[in-house]
Amino acid sequence: MSQDEEDFAALFEASEKARQFKRGQTVDGTIVAIGPKVALVNIGGKGEAELDVAELKDADGDIEVNVGDRITAMVVSTSGGIALSRKGVRNAATLRELEDAFNAGLAVEGKVTQSVKGGYEVRIARERAFCPLSQIDTARTEDPNVHVGKTYAFHVIEYKNGGKDVVLSRRKLLEAEQRASADEVRKTIVPGAVLTGRVASVREFGAFVELGGGVQGLLHVSEMGWTRVTNPNEIVAPGDQITVKVLRVDEATQKISLGLRQLQDDPWSGVAAKYETGRIYRGRIARIADFGIFVELDAEFTGLIPLAETGVDRNMDLRKAFPVGTDIDVVVLEVDAAARRIRLSKKAVAEHLEQAEVREYAARPEATPGPSVGSLAEKLRDALGNSKD
Repeated sequence: MSQDEEDFAALFEASEKARQFKRGQTVDGTIVAIGPKVALVNIGGKGEAELDVAELKDADGDIEVNVGDRITAMVVSTSGGIALSRKGVRNAATLRELEDAFNAGLAVEGKVTQSVKGGYEVRIARERAFCPLSQIDTARTEDPNVHVGKTYAFHVIEYKNGGKDVVLSRRKLLEAEQRASADEVRKTIVPGAVLTGRVASVREFGAFVELGGGVQGLLHVSEMGWTRVTNPNEIVAPGDQITVKVLRVDEATQKISLGLRQLQDDPWSGVAAKYETGRIYRGRIARIADFGIFVELDAEFTGLIPLAETGVDRNMDLRKAFPVGTDIDVVVLEVDAAARRIRLSKKAVAEHLEQAEVREYAARPEATPGPSVGSLAEKLRDALGNSKD
């Protein structure tokens, strides 16, 4: 590729990136470089946005941030790249500036100082403001203390009594950012894609995973592991960063199905070597079904004893004959890795032990057969014949 082609590709990429953002949009980013006049801020994806270094200086003219710090800024231009400004989201130094931000709909920075009843106390413009619990994030907050001490951008949604009653919302800013990037995020969500997301909530049937831009997918409990998962909370928790695989995308309903076990090694690939047909193994009775008994051989594999292989009368109560939680010896009859099935037998255990005893007896020296009657008679005739001579 020639230099002109490379320059054109870079310009085209910058132009495409700029389309993802709109003027007036508030964004969060990470400072990746600070030059004499301009700082570069990573706001997601490839390339960086530019910010005037003067906006990073304090009253004494010293730069108050470092490379790697997170900042909140507003998009002021998307022509030929993305230009940012913190003027609309700087800490309001006075109540007048806070009131102006409220009237203009601009975002302001505030520090969450403590968790209080129903929400948070936020220090802003040297005054205390209130952010309701439902407005601190787009996802449900399990531990309120995770936000304490953090500095966020907020929208002022109420300003009363000369600034003594100020109500803030961080959620409105986050939702605006999500709407702007949702379409771009959905382009990456295709069957087979491997993505990193954040667990938004956990239910008894699975977990909802935030994939970006407010787009969520369902990680069903059956897709969390190769072994049977009964409690999703043992696998994931709200706020966890996890990597998942996109299994299905329903274009009509926009529902996204995710998988976690598909990114893990399949234990069934080596099950035949671990459990050999015809051998006895000890397991634990896991549950009783109408058609047989499920036996947990280890943490990964559970096999089934069909009714015909239990060795008990069909009219007998299986729950009494095989109490759940007790240990049991079984013989492996069949291992089908493709069907993920292990067939077991309790009845065959006695037969297996009898055969083993027979083999052991046959191998004993004292069990070696002596000379036959026919061979003894032949020796006697030979002895009598020799005496006549």
